[in-house]
Amino acid sequence: MSAFEASVLERMRVVEGDITQLEVDAIVNAANAALAPGGGVCGAIHRAAGPELAEACRRLGGCATGDARITPGFRLQARHVIHAVGPRWQGGAHGEQELLASAYRRSLELARDHELASIAFPAISTGVYGFPPELAAPIAVRTVAEFLARHPKPELVIFCCFGAQSAELHRSALAALGDEGQSRAD
Repeated sequence: MSAFEASVLERMRVVEGDITQLEVDAIVNAANAALAPGGGVCGAIHRAAGPELAEACRRLGGCATGDARITPGFRLQARHVIHAVGPRWQGGAHGEQELLASAYRRSLELARDHELASIAFPAISTGVYGFPPELAAPIAVRTVAEFLARHPKPELVIFCCFGAQSAELHRSALAALGDEGQSRAD
């Protein structure tokens, strides 16, 4: 990263709470490849958005791991839902880290392409997909920071964590990124 680090870090926030309640342009759904309603954050988003979301997702015809699709937010406060398909953890030797970074990057590209100012991410793949949260948080934060360093949109990225442990892992990853930038500036 470059001299953009301070401004990039100011564009990222960590909150603990329910992603379906956030007033942002888009929330990210930790989706499955079929884009079907599921459990965890995916199920919560589908329930809050209403049955129209499942129908919109069905029409998209699925999504590859590491990629993302966008739909309206329907009954959510967010105008859009970006459905990102993260990898299932298989021990770390099957490209899981690259696929997770790609899911974040593709979501940000969709937000940029749709000129969205704000986006909120859950901790993609760390639930039933089993990606170790302590590995996922730094990947998420670094991928977002690298994207924001090159693009003015989205202006704000929120990591919306469902629990205190996830929030602390994301805060630590942000702090480490800031410390890394500070040591380069010294």
